Amino acid sequence: MSECDQARSTRSASNGRTGGVFKGRKALARAGVTLMVGLCVSMSLSGCDMRDWRWFNRKVGIDGTYACPRPPDPFQTQGFNGQEREIRYYRHLAFSNDFFAQLELANRYAALDASDKNLEDHIESSVWLVMALANQQGYAPASRAMDPRGGVLASRYDKCRAFERERAYRMLDNELSMMDSGERDKVRDRVIYIQSTLGADGFRTLGRLYDDQYGPMGEPADNPQAIRAMMRGRNYGMSNVRTLFERSDVDAYLYNYKASETGDVGAYVLLKDFEKSAPTRAKYSSFVESKARRWVAPYEFYPPEAPQGGVPHSDESRPDDAASYALSRMEELPFIHVVRALDYLNLLNVACFEPKDVPKQTIDGLRSMIGMPGGERLTYLDRVRAIQLAAVNGDSRSQLVLAVMYSEGVGVEVDYARAFYWYQKAESQGSPEARYAMSTYFDLGMKGVADQNKAESVVMQLDAALAGFKPSAGRLQAVLAQVSRTPEN
Repeated sequence: MSECDQARSTRSASNGRTGGVFKGRKALARAGVTLMVGLCVSMSLSGCDMRDWRWFNRKVGIDGTYACPRPPDPFQTQGFNGQEREIRYYRHLAFSNDFFAQLELANRYAALDASDKNLEDHIESSVWLVMALANQQGYAPASRAMDPRGGVLASRYDKCRAFERERAYRMLDNELSMMDSGERDKVRDRVIYIQSTLGADGFRTLGRLYDDQYGPMGEPADNPQAIRAMMRGRNYGMSNVRTLFERSDVDAYLYNYKASETGDVGAYVLLKDFEKSAPTRAKYSSFVESKARRWVAPYEFYPPEAPQGGVPHSDESRPDDAASYALSRMEELPFIHVVRALDYLNLLNVACFEPKDVPKQTIDGLRSMIGMPGGERLTYLDRVRAIQLAAVNGDSRSQLVLAVMYSEGVGVEVDYARAFYWYQKAESQGSPEARYAMSTYFDLGMKGVADQNKAESVVMQLDAALAGFKPSAGRLQAVLAQVSRTPEN
């Protein structure tokens, strides 16, 4: 029997919310909808394309359509440890934009199975429903050339994905209907963060989400699920889904511009097509360019919140080559800055002069705060996260160091907008070093992040001088010198 033939049927929904709001969810669960992802999550049908599909003729779902086949669960360990491994496995794939992994996470966080009750988090469930619905893997037609017998397999695959998306739309609309504006903002911010980690593809997806020429989740406007979601009337449509990303030419333009900034040639072509797609769009160009250069993602890293008693959320985004190189430069940052950040977070109670001096208890404590499993040694990423976490929690020294890191590309990729953001945070707490650094931004003008303003620069330098400019500038220059030097020097 093939892997696809061994697909197990489904996680039943015994734990939906009360009050009858999730009747659709329960009905689907009773129908035995299968949403268990396994080792075939790469979306390739190469392992299934010539197999016996007779079992696939069993119709499931309240509308008599098909759910996509699933391979067996790759994890056999029972209990919390097994559940944690599964969640991290699916998050890793979902952050890489895997359609079925995103669906699986949505089901897990919605607690459709009683065994996942400790994971219940409807904000997180909605995030992954949006990611799945916006994912082209879910709606791009499969090639009929996949099956030499006339495209029957590809046709059925299209049908099963259409069923999955229809179900996800209903589930998302129900989830959003019970959220206040703050919770909906969280869903939107988390989606924006995840998409921003996907580079040009992610920014293009965000552009479609705000573009009124596409469906509610950025799919083609003639997509059947998009058409049903957009229908008006008491018994039709999904108003909560339609209003999650309010349509805006400026925002659509912004994210298309961000995609082109990555250097992706296709993104540049699409940007020019976008500018020509409506008469009014080209007039926004100068405004959008300025806004794009000041744009920063909603978070430093994915919020490590955790459902009560569940597995903490973790950031499973994968660094590209540039990010990996920046991370390798963490050796250039004086370790004292990491020690101070750990001390600020109350994680360190012994003197440390080198990474090897940091006790395992401290490493485990840091990783638990960012939703990751413990470890034996302090990695480069741990050092970055320590400084980021201290900065996010209000440590002005870590905010200043993080700003320098973004300025120099140490630990994190160069991002002048992000650097200026953290200089501002540190300066607002009275840091004369940050005020001095900001004055250089205004003095020179930094890639549109801070427009050249000589008068503002002079004022800030005078303020820094009154706050002890010389020693402060000296300390900042010492940090910059340490960070900027190459390993060969």
